[in-house]
Amino acid sequence: MNCFEIEGGHKLSGEIIPQGAKNEALQVICAVLLTPQKVTINNIPDIVDVNNLIDLLAEMGVHVNRLNRNTCEFTAKDVNLEFLQSKAFKKRASSLRGSIMIMGPLLARFGKAYFPKPGGDKIGRRRLDTHFIGFEKLGAKFNFDAEDIFYTVEASEMKGTYMLLDEASVTGTANILMAAALTPGKTTIYNAACEPYLQQLSRMLISMGATISGVGSNLLEIEGVKSLNGCKHTILPDMIEVGSFIGMAAMTGSEITIKNVGIDHLGIIPMMFQRMGIQLEIKGDDIYIPAQDHYEIDTFIDGSIMTIADAPWPGLTPDLLSVFLVVATQAKGSVLIHQKMFESRLFFVDKLIDMGARIILCDPHRATVIGLNKENCLRGANLSSPDIRAGVALLIAALSAQGKSTIQNIEQIDRGYQNIDVRLQKLGAKIKRT
Repeated sequence: MNCFEIEGGHKLSGEIIPQGAKNEALQVICAVLLTPQKVTINNIPDIVDVNNLIDLLAEMGVHVNRLNRNTCEFTAKDVNLEFLQSKAFKKRASSLRGSIMIMGPLLARFGKAYFPKPGGDKIGRRRLDTHFIGFEKLGAKFNFDAEDIFYTVEASEMKGTYMLLDEASVTGTANILMAAALTPGKTTIYNAACEPYLQQLSRMLISMGATISGVGSNLLEIEGVKSLNGCKHTILPDMIEVGSFIGMAAMTGSEITIKNVGIDHLGIIPMMFQRMGIQLEIKGDDIYIPAQDHYEIDTFIDGSIMTIADAPWPGLTPDLLSVFLVVATQAKGSVLIHQKMFESRLFFVDKLIDMGARIILCDPHRATVIGLNKENCLRGANLSSPDIRAGVALLIAALSAQGKSTIQNIEQIDRGYQNIDVRLQKLGAKIKRT
């Protein structure tokens, strides 16, 4: 098992370019199953989760042509549906949560889809009801084999309909949207997720010939078409990486420029870091963070402690709350971090406490952070990455800490961050993979 060895306390400098968005990649790569024609996708992040999904599609019979590490051509002309009931499929698909989104395209194009219980981060309960209720409203029949933990969805005939989603699930919306694209009639999805990734998926489907209105809102209307064509699509920069690099610059007191961030798609992320007291300047499509010795957390207008909480887009993405939490440990002031969506995502704070952070874990969803104002630096420690986002938060903490740190289980970090050690070394970070 690999680990990172980090010598903290060094300032970084230079430019860094964010990878393609992981969450968008998982959606648009699944969408290639909607057409037998060639689909070319650019700016694919070269990370474990995405590469595993590409390998899964190849085993399903999709022809994959890697033009380079970040560009792929997909041709789903000869999909092998029998493979979907094999032990090999169950083993591979169950290790990757994002592959749940193959179900919508398969159901729409072939009238049936099979899937094992998906894996992914151990960050709490992540139910799939929204996906299957949406499929049922379109006319599909759903069966769950509790003994084998295997889902089956079949439909001899589907028809467009109105549906109100019980939650604005990103993957649920994506799955239903892809299924509706080839379903006869008009489908209306209310309380749809509207993250930039969903907007990108919608634009990709429109370029393939789908009829979709309401892109960017929580009310989507889809007129089903008989078939979809091939297309070319470019994935956005990863907003989670952008936020991670802003937090890293602040924690280490470094001067860093993040290039080509896709500023129009970052929403309130830059503003929320500014409320943490972090100076940043938007230059075209770049974000410049000057070196800061100190940064002070804002308060609400009445002087009460600020709360940073996740919310459906255009609210703050839950994937960045781990970064905000670790950044707050070295700020001046206090903040309440409220992770509403996942009940286990804050359980890494004990590792930060061991490093000297002042954090009160109020309950599985809330933690109060009392900033050290960099007067007492974090200290190096032996750490382990519990999930992708907590892993990178611990990496940021280790880069800012005095002394050496070791991070175990970095396979979790590799699932979401492309060659992170090599890229940080170019900024001057003392990090090596062993």
